[in-house]
Amino acid sequence: MRLSRAAVLRQARAAALDGVRRLNCWGSHLTDISICRDLPNIEVITFSVNGISDLEPLTRCQNLSELYLRKNNITSLDELFHLKGLPRLRVLWLAENPCCGQDPHRYRMTVLRNLPGLQKLDNQAVTEEELSQALVDGVEITAPPARRHVENGWAESMESSAAGSTAEPGSELLSSSLEEPNRIQEELGMKLVPRDKYSSFSSQETDCNCKKRNNVLNAILLLMKELDTEGLEIIQQTVTRRLQAFQKKELQEE
Repeated sequence: MRLSRAAVLRQARAAALDGVRRLNCWGSHLTDISICRDLPNIEVITFSVNGISDLEPLTRCQNLSELYLRKNNITSLDELFHLKGLPRLRVLWLAENPCCGQDPHRYRMTVLRNLPGLQKLDNQAVTEEELSQALVDGVEITAPPARRHVENGWAESMESSAAGSTAEPGSELLSSSLEEPNRIQEELGMKLVPRDKYSSFSSQETDCNCKKRNNVLNAILLLMKELDTEGLEIIQQTVTRRLQAFQKKELQEE
């Protein structure tokens, strides 16, 4: 039975006042979920089969552990940005939204890369192998939808054109010279990048992915010196998992 909008609002207000932990608004013709800003203690929300497109109000639901959004109007995976700050989120059902796109693997990997705490996605258990692979195949979402360009249901970072375009904010950091990354690597006791090898990369690797890889590497090296022991241990664990995923993939290919 579908609930009217008025009934949904009454139910949500009751949940806010009485400390109810669950809210079920399945098939209620909802497009606006701003009421969620008043539900800091809610733990389970069912919003499936509605017309929801904006997930920003959910940022206030810090106790949320299960979220059901199947069959809505979420057009961009950038909406996941609003869920990244929910520390207890373990179950998400996002299938049958436009943001899922035409590539199921890319979709799942992107969700898991940005929400690594999930235990179940679209009614399918999340494995450790998937979490490791998501670091390789998933797309990191670093900004809400309003700050990014959306095309064909997928959110893509707006990149400057090859010549004469204005650089994005922070591009100066990503375009740091070889001297700064090498200095940082030396401080960290890491092997330096030979200048001739780097020059070879610059002249031959014109592919966008290669450029992104080098930019990301430079940024990571610049930021690592700001981390304490705990932060560096997290980096070490993440790198170990990624290396294991690569090694497993290579073994399978052989």
